Amino acid sequence: MYKSYSMELAGRTLTVDIDRVAKQANGAALMHYGDTTVLSTATASKEPREGIDFFPLSVEYEEKMYAVGKIPGGFNKREGKASEHAILTSRVIDRPMRPLFPKDYRNDVTLVNMVMSVDPECNPEIPAMLGSSIATCISDIPFDGPCATTQVGLIDGEFIINPSLAQKEISDLQLTVASTREKVIMIEAGAKEVPEAVMIDAIYKAHEVNQEIIRFIDKIAAECGKEKHTYESCAVPEELFAAIKEIIPPEEMEEAVFTDEKQVREENIRALTQKLEEAFADKEEWLAVLGEAVYQYQKKTVRKMILKDHKRPDGRAITQIRPLAAEVDIIPRVHGSAMFTRGQTQICTVTTLAPLADAQRLDGLDEFETSKRYMHHYNFPSYSVGETKPSRGPGRREIGHGALAERALIPVLPSEEDFPYAIRTVSETFESNGSTSQASICASTMSLMAAGVPIKKPVAGISCGLVTGETDDDYIVLTDIQGLEDFFGDMDFKVAGTHDGITAIQMDIKIHGLTREIVEEAIRRTKEAREYILTEVMEKCIPAPRDHVGKYAPKIIQIQIDPQKIGDVVGQRGKTINTIIERTGVKIDISDEGAVSICGLDQRSMDEAAHMVKIIATDFEAGQILTGKVISIKEFGAFIEFAPGKEGMVHISKICKERINRVEDVLTLGDKVKVVCLGKDKMGRVSFSMKDVPKEA
Repeated sequence: MYKSYSMELAGRTLTVDIDRVAKQANGAALMHYGDTTVLSTATASKEPREGIDFFPLSVEYEEKMYAVGKIPGGFNKREGKASEHAILTSRVIDRPMRPLFPKDYRNDVTLVNMVMSVDPECNPEIPAMLGSSIATCISDIPFDGPCATTQVGLIDGEFIINPSLAQKEISDLQLTVASTREKVIMIEAGAKEVPEAVMIDAIYKAHEVNQEIIRFIDKIAAECGKEKHTYESCAVPEELFAAIKEIIPPEEMEEAVFTDEKQVREENIRALTQKLEEAFADKEEWLAVLGEAVYQYQKKTVRKMILKDHKRPDGRAITQIRPLAAEVDIIPRVHGSAMFTRGQTQICTVTTLAPLADAQRLDGLDEFETSKRYMHHYNFPSYSVGETKPSRGPGRREIGHGALAERALIPVLPSEEDFPYAIRTVSETFESNGSTSQASICASTMSLMAAGVPIKKPVAGISCGLVTGETDDDYIVLTDIQGLEDFFGDMDFKVAGTHDGITAIQMDIKIHGLTREIVEEAIRRTKEAREYILTEVMEKCIPAPRDHVGKYAPKIIQIQIDPQKIGDVVGQRGKTINTIIERTGVKIDISDEGAVSICGLDQRSMDEAAHMVKIIATDFEAGQILTGKVISIKEFGAFIEFAPGKEGMVHISKICKERINRVEDVLTLGDKVKVVCLGKDKMGRVSFSMKDVPKEA
């Protein structure tokens, strides 16, 4: 017999079924939130994975198309690789849970969340996030949970807990916060320039709700939880640390890591490691964990330098940003380009503009978002960190960084009506030493402005780090962390925004949560740094968007037609619109509301296409002057084509002022002629005349 638990969460019932399904998993929870149903499972291997120095956790969020009554698109007709949305959701589940597993645990752990039904009022991400925590808490897998996750929206100045899909569409904030019993452990946000104070209030509103959920999870774990299994610890032996310090005293390690050149630091550590390998050549068991031991020694050294001595590895002050540089137009012939450099982090972003037809089509569970017009892609090649490995396409980290930059920039993009383009920015990492995602936001802002995209305001991003001591009030926040401070520190707090507010946040930590004081200080620090980057670097490089798109970018003109005339412009099976495209070489998009976008590189061809569309979509009126081509000659007159599918006839009596016997005496096929519309005759047919065209026409 299974057990079922329920609580009211944001006006809807959350129900958890335990021991109902998937009983062979270490832990499983069948989650119901309204009519949304998600199966969350947690499984662990019996033995640790050999030869690794990290915790092998994998998190999956599986979108089943039957959950929304759809059959997958494409030829295969079954779910393929995870969508970007599924990958991003997996990352949001992973980030708060990973720090709560033992640091010396090396057993494989897999958390799977299968979305089986979707209620538009109840976002499936919520039960998936909570289900992962519940399944792990009741399992025998070592885990210092629970953690709980809540989403917050902001509509008309009011916070909305776990907003529905429809509410998300109009919300000024999309915030996800995960908490432990006492502290915030993860923050992810996209916002429309939300002020810092409002963002902090939203974070702690979510934190309050998370405490209610944690009490609910505690009850389930108390009644259904299994005893946690023992495991083989992979911690470095203390006697090895003692032996290392005999050979390399702390001051020597401090000297090795104290440099602003990443390559120099790595060479110093390589030399020290080689020295230790020679010293421990006869101790095979120590050599197996020597790399991890050296890493831990570096970590303790760097953390002590920062926390106790306020001394950063590259010599900067705690609030100091690394040297900055910005330039635009570094790549010829592309539509827009910019490069942003911060210390040894360097990003080049290229902007490409295209007709709206090139917007990305989405096939997922979200019924409100079927396409996206702005795409930001982030690449991280191995050469950017001095390594060599083949490129296998973007991984989850690259997809996550691209989505973060995309989220940061969407609030400042012009509307489709003001700028009818699909926009793609690609951030290429040339060099990496910390916070490339935030550098890509800066580079992308400048690249968009260089491409002539009329963004509302520039956006900059910066990251803060953290080193903590033994107590909650023993900590130090670092502005603009480099790679070493990220690796050995406790936090990577990324914030992007304009002068007026926040547009995106992503916070990752390696400890069991942050106090409110740390969160507030990090947000304050990132605002100060963001203002400096915008004012002193980016706006001095390019103060405003260019007033026109680049020479090699497609040009777009928009005209509005009566929606009732769309069928006339398209023609039977697309014949009319395709003829216009073939004749002019342009691209044409027509919205359901009758907005016609004409895209091309040649203004004359675009004007010609626009003229044809206007003629097709406009009813003939008396007095209208038109130019057309003779396409057919009959005994009684000539047929004139004014645009594809739009024709009229000039009677033989209306060709010349003097009487003619044969139409061919005056006209031949292909002649271009001017006519005037005379209106409709007694039978309702439209009549045209060549001889009555006014002289001034």
